[in-house]
Amino acid sequence: MQDRRGCPVSTASKAALDHVEQALWRLSSFYGDPLGDLDAASAADPGWMLPHVMRAGFLLSLTERHLLAPAREALDEAARCHGNEREQAHLGAAQRALAGDWQGACELWERVLLDHPCDPLALQLAHLFDFYRGDARELRLRVARVLPQWSRDDALYPYVLGMYAFGLEENHLYPQAEAVGREALDGGARVPWAVHAVTHVMEMQGRHDDGRAWLQSQRRNWSEDDNGLRGHNAWHLALFHLEAMDLDGAQRVYDGEVAPLIEGGLTLQRLDAAALLWRLHLLGADVGSRWQALAARWARDTDAIGHYAFNDAHALMARLGAGDVSGAEALLAQVIDQAQTQPGLNRAMAQEVGLPLMRGLIAFARQDWDTAVTHLAPLRAVAHRFGGSHAQRDLIDLTLMSACARGAHRSLGRALLNERVLAKGPTPQVVHWRSRLG
Repeated sequence: MQDRRGCPVSTASKAALDHVEQALWRLSSFYGDPLGDLDAASAADPGWMLPHVMRAGFLLSLTERHLLAPAREALDEAARCHGNEREQAHLGAAQRALAGDWQGACELWERVLLDHPCDPLALQLAHLFDFYRGDARELRLRVARVLPQWSRDDALYPYVLGMYAFGLEENHLYPQAEAVGREALDGGARVPWAVHAVTHVMEMQGRHDDGRAWLQSQRRNWSEDDNGLRGHNAWHLALFHLEAMDLDGAQRVYDGEVAPLIEGGLTLQRLDAAALLWRLHLLGADVGSRWQALAARWARDTDAIGHYAFNDAHALMARLGAGDVSGAEALLAQVIDQAQTQPGLNRAMAQEVGLPLMRGLIAFARQDWDTAVTHLAPLRAVAHRFGGSHAQRDLIDLTLMSACARGAHRSLGRALLNERVLAKGPTPQVVHWRSRLG
């Protein structure tokens, strides 16, 4: 039996395959929870491996330590089931991801794609883990290697275009990225990742008016029906307000669309909250008790610390923003301890980027501007190694410029500002930094 794209499957149940197809759409679109569809697939064919592997892949893609146990259970169950060569390869890739070997997992998904270029599960999971690893090259080229094989009539084709658009953007190919992102949406499919890709283009180019108009015009494609990207795209909307130096507008977006999500269980939602409040702080906004509420929520998930350095840095920002420097230092010590013994890619992420960044942020909070610069400046060349996008990692440059403006490294700050002027033009925020740096 084959799926809709000709990929071989080891089930004989059409019902099970239909449920898996719906789960694939949910994984690609970020609409709803695929776990219910996967439960239904397993009920239709209890011995089929793939639904269990998909469950594990989805859970692992959320970068949450507390989801490692259910992911492991799903993979143990998958190993007891029947699966063909392709499905067995998926099992091996997910097992690598569970072990923290995200690079190895992506290599195995790539092997699947070489034989089955229209395998949406391998492409989606590899794309997400390319993002988490900060591998901009593969964000573009992995999709490019398979895109010509896809039929434009495939229901998931617009979502593949969305991935390609984001890969183009992360490689600074902005006109192409915007064109492909818009193409993904032209047929009426709701593709939040394509909206997100075009949004990134506008962010990187300083097109704050265009960006706000774009996100407002595309709301049905990202902010409705419990979409998993609604908080992150709202964060981008707030960034456009910040670029316009509309700090009140950014805080309204935070209160209305970002903060309501932080009580949920996902760290990914809290990342956006911390990153936005930190940027507001750098620009001189008084965010009131928002920091305390965010830090209190993060404090309930202390067991998550040390799983992914990118997440840890944002948890530390929340403590610093709330004025808890000693708590931030305790968090740093916890990350140091785990980085010394932890297997997998996160150990290198923490040691090369996460820990220096956290030390720089603590120095900044202590108003030790020059020490902050000492920690932060070298990270500009290696920050991609701990994941995220250029827009997310821009927080490092913004913090560095702020430290330069207050300390003894104003010439460095002006050099960083020159980069920003050429990239974004004389936006209100660029003008703000020029006034501070002289």
